[in-house]
Amino acid sequence: MAADKINVGIIGVGGIAQGHIGRLLGTGRVNIPAICDISEAMIQRTNEHYPRLANKWRVYDDYKKMLKEENLEAVSINTPHTLHFDQVTAALRRDLHVLIEKPMACTVEHAEKIVRAAKRRKKVVMISYQRHFQPPYRYVREQIGTGKFGPVHFISVLQSQNWVPATRHWRGDPALSGGGQLNDSGSHLIDIILWMTELEPAEVHAYIDNRGTRVDILSAVSVKFTNGALCNVSVVGDSVTWHEDISIWCDKAAFFIRGPHVIQADPKERIVDDKDLPKGSDPDTNFVRSILGEEEPQAPPICGLRVIQLTEAAWDSAKRGKPVGVTSGKRPAKKKKAAKKKPAKRRRV
Repeated sequence: MAADKINVGIIGVGGIAQGHIGRLLGTGRVNIPAICDISEAMIQRTNEHYPRLANKWRVYDDYKKMLKEENLEAVSINTPHTLHFDQVTAALRRDLHVLIEKPMACTVEHAEKIVRAAKRRKKVVMISYQRHFQPPYRYVREQIGTGKFGPVHFISVLQSQNWVPATRHWRGDPALSGGGQLNDSGSHLIDIILWMTELEPAEVHAYIDNRGTRVDILSAVSVKFTNGALCNVSVVGDSVTWHEDISIWCDKAAFFIRGPHVIQADPKERIVDDKDLPKGSDPDTNFVRSILGEEEPQAPPICGLRVIQLTEAAWDSAKRGKPVGVTSGKRPAKKKKAAKKKPAKRRRV
């Protein structure tokens, strides 16, 4: 290994991994000595995509064996959702840095353990939430963060996607997916509103329709935040087209993200000029630079924990048909009635 390069192993080389491999190599500061996948077809596809490396990196079908035998400093995990926890845990136990595809975990319990383990091991653990690095979202986060427009008081977000075909594969199997679109591409939607506003959810009331599948397809989620702000999250997985809207209202301004554009109203509406947007990047570059101590991780494990806290509460609310608290996933605790005092026993004289 070159002294100035990081050895990164790839766990899972399906479609999403191809981009990660390219971006990691594109930093010029990464070696990829080994890749792992249980699918020979995916291994072959990756070799065809990167022919110069096909005879150089070693191939595994067992990630535990790869972690044991290879001299790695980090791993990139791109596997079905419910596998993330065990793979992240195994990597951290070997003192490796970890970049995880979303969602980080499929239960609050697992997410909390990852947060604690990353802190204990003092390793860079990041989620591949690419929106944290894209100019429109960074701009809105920065503007809200200044405080000059007052607090956020309402949010409306919509994601429309022809997602049902994905349920024909592992995404339709709860044992591997951990949930439906709300836990998949919907994870990006929940994450980005929490990241841009830094609001803390207090309570959720959700309605969910699986549309004949085993996982959530349509989700109508209402959120109340601790500061009193309200939010509607609409996830439409049975749609003829892709469409997304993100709208945020503060006391003195509103921000509307429509594709690559930000419309700012304060109060007059205008499309924010590209030159006024911050520079963009990507999770892979930030991951490498964070390991080298040049940057701070922009999508740390706490983001993954906050997403699954809200998601798990939405699932629970839809199941119960009632609002639930977000952090615990339980119905908000009722105030205990004051216990009746028992009459004092009379002493015999």
